[in-house]
Order: sequence, then C-alpha cells, then structure tokens
Amino acid sequence: MKFDESIRLGRRLHAAIPGGAHTYAKGDDQFPEHMAPVIERGLGSHVFDVDGNEFIEYGSGLRAVVLGHAHPSVVRAAKAAMDLGTNFVRPARIELECAEAFLDLVPGAEMVKFCKNGSDATSGAVRLARSYTGRDLVGYCSDQPFFSVDDWFIGTTDFNSGIPKAIQELSLGFRYNDLDSARQLFERNPGRIACLILEAAKNEEPAEGFLEDLRDLCHAQGALLVFDEMITGFRWHAGGAQTLYGVTPDLSTFGKAFGNGFALSALAGRREIMERGGLEHDAERVFLLSTTHGAETHALAAGLEVIRIFREEPVIETMERRGERLRAGVAEVASKHGVADQVEAIGRPQCMVFTTRDAEGRPSQPMRTLFLQETLRRGLLMPSIVLSYAHSEEDIDRTIEGFDHALEIYARALNDGVDRYLEGRPVAPVFRRYNDPSRS
Repeated sequence: MKFDESIRLGRRLHAAIPGGAHTYAKGDDQFPEHMAPVIERGLGSHVFDVDGNEFIEYGSGLRAVVLGHAHPSVVRAAKAAMDLGTNFVRPARIELECAEAFLDLVPGAEMVKFCKNGSDATSGAVRLARSYTGRDLVGYCSDQPFFSVDDWFIGTTDFNSGIPKAIQELSLGFRYNDLDSARQLFERNPGRIACLILEAAKNEEPAEGFLEDLRDLCHAQGALLVFDEMITGFRWHAGGAQTLYGVTPDLSTFGKAFGNGFALSALAGRREIMERGGLEHDAERVFLLSTTHGAETHALAAGLEVIRIFREEPVIETMERRGERLRAGVAEVASKHGVADQVEAIGRPQCMVFTTRDAEGRPSQPMRTLFLQETLRRGLLMPSIVLSYAHSEEDIDRTIEGFDHALEIYARALNDGVDRYLEGRPVAPVFRRYNDPSRS
C-alpha cells in the first residue's frame, strides 16, 4: 500500500493550514509517519484516498457519520433544501419543523436552539447556566477528554497557551462515577458553581444511581446539570443517553451524528432556562447563541432525515449487534496471539476504543502506532472502533481478519521490542504542551 500522493498533498496541507488539518484529531501526528491518508471520497463504511487505497473506516468522521458516508436519502434531502435557498434574513419553515421534530425525539427538552458545532452549544450551555444561577464556576468531568474549544475548557488542558490564568481557574474538575468528588466541589466553593457538565457515559457505564444522585446534588446546591450528548446523542439512543438512562438534565447539547456529517448541533433544555436567551422574560438578557449559519436549511433537512431514519429503522440495534460481534472477534484473536491483556475493545459496542498496552500493561503510544501501521496496511482506517449503520457483516469479517494479522506483529513486538517493527516516530497525544512530546 502506497501513500505517495497523500505525502505530497500533506506537505501542501501543512504549508496552507496550521497543523495540516482543521481538526487536531485529524493531524498527521495522530497517524503513523508517512501513512496519513488524504481522503478523496467516502461511501457507506468505506473511504478512498488520493492514492487509490480503499479502507473500511472506523472513525466515522470523528463519530459524526452515523448512517454511513454519503447516505443517499440524507444527501437527497440536503440537495432539495439547497434548491430553495440555504440562508435567509428571517427564519425558514424548516427551522420550526426541525425544532419540533427534535423536541419530540428528546423528551426532557422543551426548547432548542441550533448551531453548527459542539463547542458553540456547550459554551452556550455554560453561559446560560452562569446567567441563570448568577454564579461563575463550572464543574467539568475531568475523566472525559473534550467539551469545547473555548477558553473555559481548553484552559483546563495542557494545550492552554494563550488562555489567561484567571479564566483557567474558573473551571474545576470532578471524577466520573465519583459522587464525593462532585460533592467536594460544592463544599469547597459554596454558592459559586453554576453547573456540572459531563457526558452521561463514555467508555464506562454510569454506576447505579450516579446520574440521578448527581442531578439531585446539583439541584440541592442551586446548580444546573448539563449533559454533553455530542457522542451519545443518536448513538446510545435516538433521544440521547438521557433517554436511555432515564435521567433528564437541565440542559443538553447534541451534534455530530445529528446531521450525519452535515454541520448541525443543538442546545436544548428546560423552557424556563432556555427562555433566558429569548424575548419573553423580564430578566437580564443572555446572548445565548446567534450564528449566521446555525440554521442553514440543507443541514436542517439532513437532520430531519436522520430523525426519520432513526424512527423507522433499527439503526442503534444494528450497530450494537455488529459491534458486539466485532468485539468478540477482537477478543478471540487477541487471545490467540497472547495479547488479550494488551489489546481490548472497550466501550459501548457501537462506539468503542481499543487499548494498546506494553508488556507491563502500561498504555503505550509506540504500540498504538504499530497497531495503526499494521491495520492501515490491511485496509483498516481505525483510530477508534466507531461503527456506522453502513458497516456490513462482511466489513466485520474483514476487520477481524485484519486484527488477526496486526496482532501477530503486535505479539512479536512485545517479545522483540517495538523498534524492530515500527517504521517512523510514535503518535502523540493531542493535548500536549509542546509539539515534541518529550518536553510535555
């Protein structure tokens, strides 16, 4: 498998775009050296790069593509909306249709506002919570990697250059499935915490009663509970993790899979809170969300079609069934090669990640890079194991076969040393202070 044209275009990408990509998770540093494909097109569960290589893709557009690339009916809906105009000086009928369809899908939501990306939605939720409560501090789940590109969150990471310390100090972490850590935030900062924000679940399921107790703790302390449903929405359940787990937050944010790759996100919640960003109240006004492109008609049409498909077809059930079969296959071949303690597929079956540990059981970036190198060679583009509705039984078979071959090399590297098999430098974490990981 050759990557000559991808390498050539990669140089041009870096000359024109800082980092060579518009999303850090898509950067060259997240892939093996000289094996970062530049994509030409995608169809269903497969993508094709500029060198003519074909891959079964398990990134699913950073989890945004839930039905498959270029899903025919979603594309048709978006094209039909484009023919009528995409943006106007007043609301279009489709804005109401999409809002009502979304609110019907998410039982705990009473009002919704659309925008284009997850960061705007989560930052809107934080701003709204601060205004509604009159408080300045935000509690975020420190076991979950990302909530927003905005200062209130990025200031908490090692990637925080340019963010004033005063801003960094306004966000405080608590631990997932650890109610005491959240309780201690309130005890140390009485009357100052506006909200707690977290993903209801990620790679680990919520402990029994954790989400309910967290909601009750927030309300007892006069704070709001915010669920980030960017990933869980339209993956855990059509109505989000809040519907699956039966816990209604005060505010929630959706995106990614909502538009099946079209830029569409949402902030939703209780009417009395959301209305603070509207016109029918006499409290201080909140500049909630106001985006020129937030209600582009083609994206809303795509969202409406996604909602229709989820209502009429077994999207979640199909992804879960095939994901479980893939997980079982991974476990089988990992055991066959004696690396079951190193390589596991974890998380919900439709949205998994894989571990890459060294011989001592420690997470290893060189071993991750080796695994990516060997799976790419076998036609698998999989920085994670995120399924779409388009992944077929044949895709699962081919993926297990690819794992089998890759883990044979992985096992050799554990015995002989990874340097004998790894070609180029290791991948590096996105959230690092310097480009050279050794300086972090």
